[in-house]
This record gives sequence, C-alpha cells and structure tokens, in this order.
Amino acid sequence: MTDYKTLIDAETWAFIERTNSYYPPDTIDYTVAQQREIYDRMCREFFAGYPEGVTAETTAIAGPACDVPIRIYRNAKPDHAAMVLYLHGGGFILGGLDSHDDVCAELCGRTGYEVVSVDYRLAPEHLHPAAFDDAMSAIEWAAGTYDRPVLLCGDSAGGNLCAAVAHATRGRAKKPIGQVLIYPGLGGDRARGSYVTHAEAPMLTVRDLEFYKHVRTGGVDQTGDITLYPLADADFANLPPTVLITAQCDPLSSDGEAYRDRIVAAGGRATWFEEPGLVHGYLRARHAVGRARASFTRIVDAVATLGKGGLTW
Repeated sequence: MTDYKTLIDAETWAFIERTNSYYPPDTIDYTVAQQREIYDRMCREFFAGYPEGVTAETTAIAGPACDVPIRIYRNAKPDHAAMVLYLHGGGFILGGLDSHDDVCAELCGRTGYEVVSVDYRLAPEHLHPAAFDDAMSAIEWAAGTYDRPVLLCGDSAGGNLCAAVAHATRGRAKKPIGQVLIYPGLGGDRARGSYVTHAEAPMLTVRDLEFYKHVRTGGVDQTGDITLYPLADADFANLPPTVLITAQCDPLSSDGEAYRDRIVAAGGRATWFEEPGLVHGYLRARHAVGRARASFTRIVDAVATLGKGGLTW
C-alpha cells in the first residue's frame, strides 16, 4: 500500500483536509445534482479573485446542437502572440464557467494572452460525444475569430477534451499551436502504473474514475473511441507540441507518461512533468501549497512559451 504520509507534505495534507471539509470523499455516492451543489460550493470557497487588470465577458457561440456559453478573459496589457482555449475539469459531470474562473483569470493575468473558457455540456443530461462536440465548436470558433494561434489548455476532464480536439484537428490549416494538459485522463491501461500504485489516492480514486466514465458514456462500452480515449489512437504523428503536467499521487499520472512517449515515438515533441507529492485537483492549492505554487508557475510558463511557438525541451 502506498504510504501517503511519507509522500505528501503537511501543506498538501492541509489542502486535502480543507477540500474534504467541503467535498467529502463519499460525495461520489450522492446524486449528480447533489454532487454539483457540493462541488460548486467548494469552488466558491477556494475562489482567489482576479489579478489586477484582468476583466471577463460572458457570452456564447453557436454550435450545431446548441449555443455554447464561453467566458473571455482579457488583460489590460495584452500579449497577442496567441490565445488560450481553456477546457475545465470536473469528471464530465461537474464544473462550468465559475468553477475555474480564477484559474483562467490568473492564466490571462500572468501570460497576457486572451483566455476563453468553454462551458461544454455535461453528463448525464448530455452523453458523449456532447462535451467533445462543444469543444470542437469552440476550437472552430476560435480559429475563425482570432487572427492569432490557438493554444489548448485544460485540467483533468478538460485535458482529455484538449487531447481529443488536438487529434481531431491536426490535419487542418489552422490547428492548435500546442497543448498544455494538466493531470489529464487519457484512457490509459488501468491494470498498470499509477492506476495500481495510486488506486486509492486522496482526492481521486479508480472507483471515482469508473463512476465518471459510466456517467459520461451512459454505461456503453466505447473502447477504442479516440474522442473518449486519446491514447487509443493508432497514429500519434503531427500532433502539436505538448506539455503534460501530472500529480504523483493520482491514478491518472501514468497517462501523462504514456501520452508523452507515444508522441515522441511518432517523431513529435512532448514533455511530461510528474509533480512530486501532489494530488489530483491541486490547482486550487496554488496559493496555499508551495509545491502547487511552483507547478502552477510551470503551467503558466508552458502556456506562455508554447503560445509564442517556443519550446523548453
């Protein structure tokens, strides 16, 4: 059994305990409506505000099935080298424009890039591929609206959607300039690696992952669908430069390593950072935990660098 008392420091444990006080580990057993209420309250408790000079506008874009709400973050001192399309986490059943509001504002504040957060449809009301379809609508809108490169960024479920979009758009003239994936779930082998070592990790367990997958798909086996599981793709050529940042104490960590390896083996450019002692969802700890603060700086640097077409490896 993994000894988390050794791997996780006191600051991170304090964050875990604070999170559990708002979002108890057994929340997964509640109804989806109850889970959303609990999750939204937790996000409000961790809200860190906007950096000076950042403003936001909430609007919507037209999609084939419905309008997709978005929130556009702008910096008083803009950098027009790129724009960031942000896809939020939440297991495909939780979250929205407010859950990652301050994260997107800080990315805008620290990079100068315009950031667009996408409020894609959630399961179980909207089963797969609804979220993917909305993400595709967003990338098509961004490519047609902005006169600058589009960079994908997302955490957890949002990281999954970013990768799926990157695979789907790589043959297009205006494809994403890069992608930054933060503890993404990419459909890795659940019989090995972190899925085994960290199956019972604080903040996210393999049982949680199975629940989210079941809700997203309606319980239908869709093995091999790369819009669900990007690691199932047989071809990893021509993907954009990719930075993967995962948490050591997270069953999804091995997905970052596997995805990096597949891109590099296909001749692409990708790098993977596994943040020691951190847990899934640590973005909310970026102002309270030293390791999380350092990792968020790494995320910001990756976004800023890829947005300018640069590489750090």
